Amino acid sequence: MTINADPGAPVLDVRNLTVRYNEVHALDDVSLTLAPGRICGLIGVNGSGKSTLFKALMGLLVPQDGSVGLFGTSTTHARKQGLVAYMPQAEEVDWTFPVSVSDVVAMGLYGRLGASRRLGAAERAAVGDALDRVGLTALRRRQIGQLSGGQRKRVFIARSIAQDARLLLLDEPFAGVDQASERTMTGLLKGLRDEGRSVLVSTHDLAGVPALCDEAVLLHRRVLASGEPSEVLTQGNLARAFGAAPEGTAAASDGAF
Repeated sequence: MTINADPGAPVLDVRNLTVRYNEVHALDDVSLTLAPGRICGLIGVNGSGKSTLFKALMGLLVPQDGSVGLFGTSTTHARKQGLVAYMPQAEEVDWTFPVSVSDVVAMGLYGRLGASRRLGAAERAAVGDALDRVGLTALRRRQIGQLSGGQRKRVFIARSIAQDARLLLLDEPFAGVDQASERTMTGLLKGLRDEGRSVLVSTHDLAGVPALCDEAVLLHRRVLASGEPSEVLTQGNLARAFGAAPEGTAAASDGAF
């Protein structure tokens, strides 16, 4: 697979991105980059523009200004190559749709199949290996909606693995999952990072950011802070993003979280 037409380019390069819904600025002059083999936590309140950013990165929204580059090329080209995978928020998925766990994982391979969408031996092996890696082989024939919240999220991670995506865009993957599932998913994502893949993950779990993420971006329509989690998750920065420091954060006026 050709991963990057420009080996020196970042995995993700967002420059001066502005997205408006009528007169409402969802994103205003947002810029950020992500290098290979890094996990970046995207942090902000509901309505801060996190989901809008993910949709713009996937080409599902047309920005009013700015640009998005993936692997030194366009979003459209990166998606056609299968380089990027997207997990939307759970409420955006129709869990009643009659597809099995294996079917969902196999959807990540459709871009490399012909019009028949028939899996060959290599594709079936990729689906099986991905399900084994996330611990869901025994549930492969189960209808997707019959799984728990954490299991459903792991299915989407398996789809990314089968697809061999190099960039994972995960919108609130830890929402509605128990602590055991969160630990399992954290281990999976760190393992993918260690293989050289990159992850942009939005989360409300501030306590889990330092353990998971190499870097963090604090978003409130604009980028308020970016860098290492200890530099971003300070009391002062969190107060700017949330209006008041969230419960459980450090007591110092500008101490690291």
